[in-house]
This record gives sequence, C-alpha cells and structure tokens, in this order.
Amino acid sequence: MFQPSTAFPFLAALERDWQVVRDECDALLPDEFDAWPERALYNRGWDVYGLHLEGRPILENCVFCPGTAALLGAVPGLRHAGFSRLAPGTEIAPHVGYSGAVLRLHLALRAEGDCALRVGGETRRWTPGRAFVFDDTVEHAAWNRSDAPRIVLLADFLRPAGSERHAAR
Repeated sequence: MFQPSTAFPFLAALERDWQVVRDECDALLPDEFDAWPERALYNRGWDVYGLHLEGRPILENCVFCPGTAALLGAVPGLRHAGFSRLAPGTEIAPHVGYSGAVLRLHLALRAEGDCALRVGGETRRWTPGRAFVFDDTVEHAAWNRSDAPRIVLLADFLRPAGSERHAAR
C-alpha cells in the first residue's frame, strides 16, 4: 500500500532538489549499473547503481553523486539506496518484499509514457520530480512500456514507530 507523503517530511527536500539527483545519475556511465540480482522477477533490463547498503554509504559510488548522498543522509533510518533503471519493455512480475521493518521510497528521475507501479490494488505512474513511499511487503509489480528508460532513486528506510504495517502473508 502507498503511504501518505505528508508522513515523511524529508520527501520535500528530495522533490525540491530532484534535478540535482537526476543530473548526477545521468553523469554515470551506463555500464556502471549492475543487473538487479533477483533475475527471475523480470524479463530484462532492470539495473541498479548502489549508493547505500545495510545502512552504510558505498563510498566509492557516493563520491560521484555528492548531492544525492547529502540528500540521502537526511533520510531517517536509511538502510539501502541506489538508482534503479528499467529499460524500455521491462516488466517486473508481481512479488513481495522480504522485510516489514522497512518502507520503500521512489523518487522519479526519468519516466515517460506507460511506466507505472502497482501496489496491491492501486497503480501509480511515476512523474519526474515526485516521490512516493510504499510498503513493499504488499504485492507489487512494475513496468516500463515506453521507449525510454525509467529511472528512480530507490531507498529503503526503517519504518517509523507507530506506522501502519501490512501483515505479511
């Protein structure tokens, strides 16, 4: 389920400075991205560029994205973060995340045409410069049916105390 953006004040800075994040991502070479490890989930073309792993910055990558790294530093309880790129024609099959301890953030950097994320029964299109947060223990699927790559800043952060948690099945 998607979470109300108003519950996460740090989203305002990400949305305000999203073009800095996009420009830093655009400056990376395409071959610096790695294939998403769970290959059975997608038909092709899902790549990531890691910035944070297990709550720690990946310094050799963050050095190329200082503005993005600074913005991520303001996300409370940040666990994982990076750029997620879906090539044109990529479909990610319905799946659920592994941990109810975190919520997932997407800040759209590049999205054209029919690019969307379905979480439970709700579907949202990515809009460059806009962020949303969702509970990835709820079944979700994504697709890029456009002719251009879809790129988001993806981050997992610890679920705030008292926030509603989906009961994993």
